Amino acid sequence: MKRYRLRESMNGIDEPPRKTWFWELEAGVIEADRCIECGTCVAVCPSNSLGVNPDTNLPELVKMCTGCSLCWDFCPRGGLRYETTWPPSTPHDDPEAQPVELITKPDAADPYFTLTGAAPGEGLGRVEATYAARASRRTEGVQDGGVVTALLVALFEAGQIDGALVAKPSADPNEPWKAVPTVVTTVAEIRAAAGSFYNQSMALAALDLTGKNLPANPRIAAVGTPCEVAGLRAMQSKRWPTGAHRVDAVILSIALLCTKSFSYEGLMHEELKRRRGIDLNRVSKVDVTRGRLIVEYRDGAIAVDESIKAFHGAALKGCDECADFLGRSADISVGSVGSNDGWTTVLVRTERGRQSFEAARRGLDVRDLDDAAALVRLDELDQKIARRALGRDLDPMGATFMTYDEHVANYADTTRQPVVIRR
Repeated sequence: MKRYRLRESMNGIDEPPRKTWFWELEAGVIEADRCIECGTCVAVCPSNSLGVNPDTNLPELVKMCTGCSLCWDFCPRGGLRYETTWPPSTPHDDPEAQPVELITKPDAADPYFTLTGAAPGEGLGRVEATYAARASRRTEGVQDGGVVTALLVALFEAGQIDGALVAKPSADPNEPWKAVPTVVTTVAEIRAAAGSFYNQSMALAALDLTGKNLPANPRIAAVGTPCEVAGLRAMQSKRWPTGAHRVDAVILSIALLCTKSFSYEGLMHEELKRRRGIDLNRVSKVDVTRGRLIVEYRDGAIAVDESIKAFHGAALKGCDECADFLGRSADISVGSVGSNDGWTTVLVRTERGRQSFEAARRGLDVRDLDDAAALVRLDELDQKIARRALGRDLDPMGATFMTYDEHVANYADTTRQPVVIRR
């Protein structure tokens, strides 16, 4: 019989069957140092019982947990088999083969789709087109080719979106180069948020649109890491209220190619400021490219140029379990791998992604992708690391969700390490 810390201190009420509480997510993911800070658990909670701890940037209980199990079920490191959000790969070896349909929905206006899952296969996943691109007129501070900023601005000016979920710099002077999530509603705000950060921001928790300058039925583009997009896609596949967080408002998802993300404190303060003496207030750009972390000062001097492996201790441990470098469940995936310096790799994955890219194309320089094989190689390496961390092959055709007990048993057995569940 399950035993729970809270109920042990109550009046002997029996545990209702098949319920999972936030404390199980806290024990199996957060306290186990496996949280990837995507914000899915906060966004999916129908009672708005979860929030973000401002000191740790981790999920926390802010009012009574109802035991609905959704925070566990949708967590990419908890009950969700995030591979089930991957559509089948586009076939490349058969010129007569038709692209596999991704979205199953009753009409074109329905933002929900059905999780089916498919073996990841070889190559780049489902793609409709691949490009190397850059903005014809670059916004100050953009990363690589500035395509994401140009795309969001074009969609906003064309009246196709009302806002965008992005990361912006923290306003706290003691937190230079820390990303915080925000929903921007003007072109000026989009441009002010240009550039990349390398800490997770609990982005999906910012989909509470209360008080935003938005219409009653807003259309939002969401920019995030592959794990954030996977959590979003999973939530959009199920029809139940998600509290104040409007996952239904997201009509376009843009995934940033990612092998790992970092703890803000670990990377910026411990590794850069304390160990390397970097003046964070002088930094103009932080970039991870071609296996190296590069920090540049405003005067053009290169403050750091080291292998990314030197910063592994600052990475989120849960990232080792992720095999989704390519952002397979997004409408569009973007990054630097596969393109020359100053250009952005663009993988258009869905019809909605194609339409959005075409809306911005007039403001872009576009050419063929420089090195698609580099994407495949890094994706294979990422999957290899994930299999080693998980101790199992990826199984997208398995159950969509795992129960808490199944997960604990699987995690304990496959890693050959004891998992201590504190209740």
